[in-house]
Amino acid sequence: MASFQRSAVFSLVLIMSLLWGFSQAKDVLVGGKTDAWKIPSSESDSLNKWAGNARFLIGDSLVWKYDGQKDSVLQVNKEAYAACNTTNPIEEYKDGNTKVKLDRSGPFYFISGAEGHCEKGQKIVVVVLSQKHTRVGAPAPSPAEFQAPAVAPTSGASALKGGLMVALVGVLVLGLF
Repeated sequence: MASFQRSAVFSLVLIMSLLWGFSQAKDVLVGGKTDAWKIPSSESDSLNKWAGNARFLIGDSLVWKYDGQKDSVLQVNKEAYAACNTTNPIEEYKDGNTKVKLDRSGPFYFISGAEGHCEKGQKIVVVVLSQKHTRVGAPAPSPAEFQAPAVAPTSGASALKGGLMVALVGVLVLGLF
């Protein structure tokens, strides 16, 4: 009987841990490093390549670290992104430590506000998945749908790792009783 109870509690802890890990909003450092907001040195250094390998969900926030005296982040529409038009951004950020909450599904377009930087590739499209696409293994939106090089990936590995760590702690705690 005690073994059954322990298994039931473990299963409940595991399920709750996985659900908690998948539903947590995250702060995501753009490019995965503090000096990523710059003109890319090559196509493989493109922020769109990085964004295509990450999964963004509603409630996540993008975080940029950059020199606010020399650069800025402009949130723009699709047309301004394609033309590198800096004249009428949706939002302009100049503080060097920018945080933008992703509050809806679909594409978000960002370009550098420094003269000539966008034309040299300093821009990014982030595709935020809708609630129906948040499960692991869900198909990503088609790149043609947004006419941008970045697509949302289909791996939720970071959330899975967090959930599994909590489950492991639960196993260790239950194993002590």
